[in-house]
Amino acid sequence: MVNAEGMLADGLVAAAQTVAGLVAAPQDLAAESVTSSIVWPWVVPVVVVVVVVVGVVAWYLTHRPHPVKDEEAVWVANSGYVEHIPQMTSWVRRYRALQWAGVGAVLVAAVAAGFLAARPVDITTSQGKLATRDIVLCLDVSGSMIEYDQQVVDVFSELVDSFEGERIALSIFNSTSRTVFPLTDDYTLVREQLEEAKAALDPRLLESDDMELVDRYLRLTAGTLGSMEGSSLIGDGLANCSLLFDQGDSERSRSIILATDNDLLGTPIYTLQQAVDLASSRDVTVNGLYGAAEGESADSPRAKEYGEALEGAGGMYFFSDDPRAVEAMVADVQSQQAVDLDAAPEISQADKAGPWLWVALVGVTLLVLVQWRLRE
Repeated sequence: MVNAEGMLADGLVAAAQTVAGLVAAPQDLAAESVTSSIVWPWVVPVVVVVVVVVGVVAWYLTHRPHPVKDEEAVWVANSGYVEHIPQMTSWVRRYRALQWAGVGAVLVAAVAAGFLAARPVDITTSQGKLATRDIVLCLDVSGSMIEYDQQVVDVFSELVDSFEGERIALSIFNSTSRTVFPLTDDYTLVREQLEEAKAALDPRLLESDDMELVDRYLRLTAGTLGSMEGSSLIGDGLANCSLLFDQGDSERSRSIILATDNDLLGTPIYTLQQAVDLASSRDVTVNGLYGAAEGESADSPRAKEYGEALEGAGGMYFFSDDPRAVEAMVADVQSQQAVDLDAAPEISQADKAGPWLWVALVGVTLLVLVQWRLRE
């Protein structure tokens, strides 16, 4: 008989690699469209109007007639011919042209600044697809399963990296159940919780007096010893996992990965068979990981009961020395993939100055050059 723990670890790693390859198969989960828009379009005409009004007022103040007192005037005799000198006429034309160029530069810079102030943006609309696979990891955290649970959680953590839209949940049980996290596609939360579960389900608990390990295990499993009727009540734990699936009227694939050694101690509300039947009535497929004790054979009463209950409902279960189990269960889960569901569109916007920043810089640069020439 091959060492049960070692074979289970090898099988779980193989499962991770196989499922990762299948789940990560290319698929178009989202379509994006990008449109350009202006957040505050009214800013542009306001800026233009303000610039025009300021320009008109400035022109009026500089061109309005105002009397000149005799003592302030400087009269030059015989100077009327000056304005008819060709050089003078040319100089006046250049001066007027530079003035109008300055006005144009101000308008260009003002309009560009108006568009920048109006916030041109690119709006990206992503119409995503939600993968319709819901998976609940259902863990027996009784003392006899400690040496296997960490491996199971570790593999599940690796699978999360390959998920895109799948919802997963984690429920743990002993005499009662506790939902660590419900069905979610928030993979940041999932990874954090799985890391905590992995640290808490440390097999060194079985042979160590480290109170830190004990405290972490007790924090994780708080609520799983809510009954004094026994421990490792597998049927009740599985029944609770079956009730974690929501959206019962939607077309979704629902699977449970049940990890237990089927070592029942006490009187449960649901037997294992009744819990499997409950899951089947809710269109949930139950696949199992069997934590075989060292030296235990596939013909042992616990292993046979476990396998018959799951296989009788169309599910599969892993046993430590069954090399076909991993690939078969992965194929079974993949075959249940339903059509993708439309997700709520995600809309994001990003500021995009576009050419207006450069137009504003050109306008300001032109205005500086014009003013420099006018001063000359």
